[in-house]
Amino acid sequence: MRLDRLITLGLVAPLRRTTHWLRTFHLGPSTWDGTLPILMYHSISDDPEPGVRPYYKVCTSPRRFAEQMQWLADWGYRGVTLSAGLAAGADSRSKNKDQDFVPSSSLLPLRSSIGVAAGSARSNAVVITFDDGFRDFYIAAFPVLHRHGFSATLYLPTAFIGDSYKKFKSRECLTWSEVRELHESGIEFGSHTVNHPTLVELAWPEIENELHASKSMIEERLGCRIHTFAYPYAFPQADKAFAKRFRDVLVGSGYESCVTTQIGCARAGKDSLQLPRLPASSEDDRLLFEAKLGGAYDWVAVPQALKKNIHHWFRQPA
Repeated sequence: MRLDRLITLGLVAPLRRTTHWLRTFHLGPSTWDGTLPILMYHSISDDPEPGVRPYYKVCTSPRRFAEQMQWLADWGYRGVTLSAGLAAGADSRSKNKDQDFVPSSSLLPLRSSIGVAAGSARSNAVVITFDDGFRDFYIAAFPVLHRHGFSATLYLPTAFIGDSYKKFKSRECLTWSEVRELHESGIEFGSHTVNHPTLVELAWPEIENELHASKSMIEERLGCRIHTFAYPYAFPQADKAFAKRFRDVLVGSGYESCVTTQIGCARAGKDSLQLPRLPASSEDDRLLFEAKLGGAYDWVAVPQALKKNIHHWFRQPA
């Protein structure tokens, strides 16, 4: 068994359940805890990703993806776009912060209570995101989402989205006609740069162009404002100077939110321009998927950050 799974299911999840039970027993029903799970998908395909360690796999088989969406529905979640999830969270904080929330299922005792639509006071929002603009979203993911009444946010590297099919990482990407069709069906689109580069290795004028040009292209093609961005590859949070200036570039480019590969649930009051996500793949069976949504996987952010800090420290000039 992989170590992150062992610690999550064998230690963190039971501890969180016990802590929650004790808090409920002594203080009564819990209120909204200010968390928003943001799932991070890439390709919905049967690619077994040979040679890739389970922790780093990014492909989710169509069968497992359908199972995961069914679990969400069974647990009372509603899959929403990032913008809807953030807006609902803000609304819950302002309107429902003094109302009690009693979970309707013992399956997920730590679920948040973010309302996702007018009149749905106790719906639970989970944001579903997809990076890279692969066409398998259109073929394998969207029909499943549509069946459950879910939506999602899809991030496009615009150099690989064309009027005919182009490939990125050896996979077919969406065409602009498919993007428009999905947009008209309620899918939200955001930028994933133009060329999907390692941004921290570029000069600032190049970074600014990646953000501006991709945003402008999507807006031109869809005829609507684009305000969400997904950082490609690992977000260099250990490089404080870069992270600060990059945030300024995001704001200057007109973005209001940015999702990253930092692990964890999003928290109320945190910076919407540096949002963590929960990686999802075929490796996430029911138990692990449930634990991630309940916050029991957030501990992985600590070793993840430590590894990045060590790497950044060794890269510094002597």
